[in-house]
Amino acid sequence: MNKRLVLIGAALAGLAVAPVASAAGDKEKCYGIAKAGQNDCADARGAHSCAGQSKVDKGAAEWKYVAKGTCVPKERGSTTYPPTS
Repeated sequence: MNKRLVLIGAALAGLAVAPVASAAGDKEKCYGIAKAGQNDCADARGAHSCAGQSKVDKGAAEWKYVAKGTCVPKERGSTTYPPTS
């Protein structure tokens, strides 16, 4: 009985992990949309190296993950590469 529960648990855990892995591939970086303190990771210019460290709203080098095809960059942002200015 205990062995059976372990096998069922392992099978269910495998099913729960699979959608998460594929979800990461369904996202893209969207520059220029993150609010101050809500960026997803390091900025494109190296001003900081971690999520949540942006100081301004919609900074051109700040990004957030969004669903592929849904990024509508603001004035200075871009969906395909970090801004250079």
